[in-house]
Amino acid sequence: MSEFKPFTDEEFDRIFAEKSKEVNDQLEEEILIAMIGDVNAGKSSTVNRLMDKEVALVGAKPGETQQIKKYSYQDKIIFVDTPGLDDIKAENSAVTMNFYQQADMILFFLNAAGTVLSDSELASLKKISEVNKDIIIVLNKIDAADDIPSLVKYIQDHTGYAYPVTPISSRTGENMEMLQNKILELLEGKKKEVLMAKHMADKSATAKKWILGAGASAAAIGAVPIPGADFIPLTTLQVGLMVKLSTLYDKPVSKDRAKEMVVATVVGNIGKTIFRQIVKFIPAAGTVAGASVAGAMTISLGYAVKYAYEHDMELDAKALKPLYERFLKEQKK
Repeated sequence: MSEFKPFTDEEFDRIFAEKSKEVNDQLEEEILIAMIGDVNAGKSSTVNRLMDKEVALVGAKPGETQQIKKYSYQDKIIFVDTPGLDDIKAENSAVTMNFYQQADMILFFLNAAGTVLSDSELASLKKISEVNKDIIIVLNKIDAADDIPSLVKYIQDHTGYAYPVTPISSRTGENMEMLQNKILELLEGKKKEVLMAKHMADKSATAKKWILGAGASAAAIGAVPIPGADFIPLTTLQVGLMVKLSTLYDKPVSKDRAKEMVVATVVGNIGKTIFRQIVKFIPAAGTVAGASVAGAMTISLGYAVKYAYEHDMELDAKALKPLYERFLKEQKK
């Protein structure tokens, strides 16, 4: 009986090159984030906590108006702090609106400790939404306010539930993971999330989000009731996850090392779980078996890589395999 190989060397090389290019292309993209809110809304402190750097205190460049401030982080990530639309001269309004139109997203700041969503704020939101609907409403300073759920519902009711509302405290750090996830979700649709995630403070939360997302996608692939149909799509998904995680943690992974780790972990489990290719001939039973196995294998690989990077381990097949088996065992519980 010939040795079973889920992919050829040429196929793996193609997959690795494809996924590496996707990530590298993202790293070359520029991200523009426009921010609007009064001077007490905590825009600078929010950005600094998100990035875990004093972004708003370095790299400031004079704007086209005296009120506009631009903060460039790592050259490619640009935050633009804009004034309220009712606070600028009419001749500067077009310049400000141009920033909103060009922005990848707009962070619309409200002060939970002040007058939440005043008439002028609502008017500004409506005007901005006419040129760009990629808006996240940031309700800051929740540590200084009461009944936050009611405030969030008030904002949602008065904005037609059109935008995500993220209640945070840039002072205490409460719910910053929620805001980070919302920002990355929006950038994912523009294929720009990797660059932003690479420089954000909470890498662990991002890694977990990517891993669980890949696990769900793997389960969908594994549910296809055709023997052998999942191997190439699963390998593509898993290699893509490994490349993204290596970029997130700034731990470059070579093609040969990636192949070695996939073969030692995921492929090594194919023999143990080959039954799923047989049971797929049986209606219902095959779908559940294939989906659960594919999802567990992908999540386990992701968590093993994440653990190794976060513990500064030299990542190779020998180090990864016991970690993978440990997380796979947890997934099966």
